[in-house]
Amino acid sequence: MLTYGSVCSGIEAASVAWECLGFKPLWFSEIEPFPCAVLAHHWPDIPNNGDMTTLADRILNREIPAPDILVGGTPCQAFSVAGLRQSLNDDRGNLTLEMVRILNAIDTIRRQDGKQPAILVWENVPGVLSTKDNALGCFLGAIAGENIPIQPAGGKWTGAGFVSGQKRNIAWRTLDAQFFGVPQRRRRIFLVASAREDISVAKILFEPQSLRRNTEAFTKKEVDIVKTLTTRAGLRGNASVDTYIVVNGRQDPITSDIACPVDTQPNTNVLVEYEYLHVRRLTPLECERLQGFPDNHTRIPYRNKSANDCPDTPRYKAIGNSMAVPVMRWIGKRIMLAGN
Repeated sequence: MLTYGSVCSGIEAASVAWECLGFKPLWFSEIEPFPCAVLAHHWPDIPNNGDMTTLADRILNREIPAPDILVGGTPCQAFSVAGLRQSLNDDRGNLTLEMVRILNAIDTIRRQDGKQPAILVWENVPGVLSTKDNALGCFLGAIAGENIPIQPAGGKWTGAGFVSGQKRNIAWRTLDAQFFGVPQRRRRIFLVASAREDISVAKILFEPQSLRRNTEAFTKKEVDIVKTLTTRAGLRGNASVDTYIVVNGRQDPITSDIACPVDTQPNTNVLVEYEYLHVRRLTPLECERLQGFPDNHTRIPYRNKSANDCPDTPRYKAIGNSMAVPVMRWIGKRIMLAGN
């Protein structure tokens, strides 16, 4: 049974995704009030250790255990094209480097205990590939154990790649949730890294060409979903965007008119158009389904109110900040296969 610790836990897409795989959470780390309430409601026996900047020292002091997997999606606002893109100059952006400190602490304790090094699973927006300060290169260099940032070949990071470093091997890949069974276009960078010599992080994230996702044409069912559930975010519009994923050195275009309905600012009106006839706001329940969560996962007792009176605003924000559950389940399955 694999164990994991979660940082920037949010409403725990990883736990929802990995429960059926038999993975066991040892601890969470979340500070936002509403996600903390969701964690306490669904996982009352799993400790929430709060501020992730305290975790490395506490792990080294053996106050909290060192798990097999460290998972988390550090705040994306510092890298997102929808924000100011202050990258590592933003305290939220610097949490990526704090995550490396936590990983190093975990591996130190596991080495002392005669255990295999941990596996890191990290998620973020594609904007991290193109920051002016080479944020991804700084993150990769720190994970790999280099003293300086890693520079991208050709001066620009691609949507998929592999780095072999002194300390760890690292693979990353852009995955789109729409190809994992949910009707929304949500491209994210997923990174897997480890010092383990018995597994290949590249094999966890990359597949043979005949099996890979993100490049196949829509099935009729998927086309019908997109036609029925077309979304747009308030005044921002919804232009079709060509995107690419690089696998084995080849770029494959993906074009879709369906935008991410929940990856918006909390005060943005999210609308849904059914067969182009009626326009209304997406409900929190629909947003949960778009992310692959169980119905009413975020409908909880909150601030002295019953679940029936749970406010919508924090639900929208928490769901939008989370990961797509089916993508995380796919990665969990790949980790299981790699270890066998």
